[in-house]
Amino acid sequence: MKILLFGKNGQVGWELQRSLAPLGELVALASDSQALCGDLADLAGIARTVRAVAPDVIVNAAAHTAVDQAEREPERARTLNALAPGVLAQEAQRCGAWLVHYSTDYVFDGSGDAPWRETDPTGPLNVYGQTKLEGEAAIRAAGCRHLIFRTSWVYAARGGNFAQTMLRLARERDSLAVINDQIGAPTGADLLADVTAHAIRTAMQRPELGGLYHLAAGGQTSWYDYARFVIEFARQVGVQIKVAPEAIQPVSSSAFPTAARRPLNSRLDTRNLQTTFGLHLPHWQDGIARMLTEVLEKPS
Repeated sequence: MKILLFGKNGQVGWELQRSLAPLGELVALASDSQALCGDLADLAGIARTVRAVAPDVIVNAAAHTAVDQAEREPERARTLNALAPGVLAQEAQRCGAWLVHYSTDYVFDGSGDAPWRETDPTGPLNVYGQTKLEGEAAIRAAGCRHLIFRTSWVYAARGGNFAQTMLRLARERDSLAVINDQIGAPTGADLLADVTAHAIRTAMQRPELGGLYHLAAGGQTSWYDYARFVIEFARQVGVQIKVAPEAIQPVSSSAFPTAARRPLNSRLDTRNLQTTFGLHLPHWQDGIARMLTEVLEKPS
């Protein structure tokens, strides 16, 4: 099996290099790769890359993920999040390859408090969510065999993330205010990568399992409770924390205005994925604890 991976240096792409390598020959590209084009902004270039590699599976882990910036540059966001996946899907259809693609809970309007199912009506609140939804549609329209995974609140030990930001602020400040009216499940890039590899192996043997799935860690939390968990974990393992537990205050989203509106309800119903592929998705706290252990043990 030959696998072509776009976005190798992103949080998910980095973990995919590990999880996909045992499946077969892996060609992993970044946006600045030289021998082959890995830049999703170059639509003709990525089409040439697919034709040159002739993969069995294309995995697209690249995207425009700067949510507020997307409001200022909607055409670039549309190129990366909608047009490029459409090109990859057309090329996958032409050469008979599978396409694996990642989407987001931001395709929903965030209303209610029930976890979103794959069949629920969409209603993105911002450019990022709209362009990701357009990318999903472009993949389906191309008719290629595909797996689309909608996920939420992605983090990794590599690079910056919410948990590390909270730890830095907790060391520096006497008080913190954290949003408590947005609910979701922090999902590790390593979990996404491992599930992806399992799903690819299964779908290659059972093509009828292709389609759209929700993929997120188990459980749910707010950014406020997420921050409290992170800070208390660090305190328990001996990190010097300045902020007292009672000085972490919950606030509404309106306290931190942003260019792009965020959905309040980012819960994703993952029962379809778990049943179809025989998986158990661990609780979000398990992944965060593992990530924190890795980060906090790194030499300063």
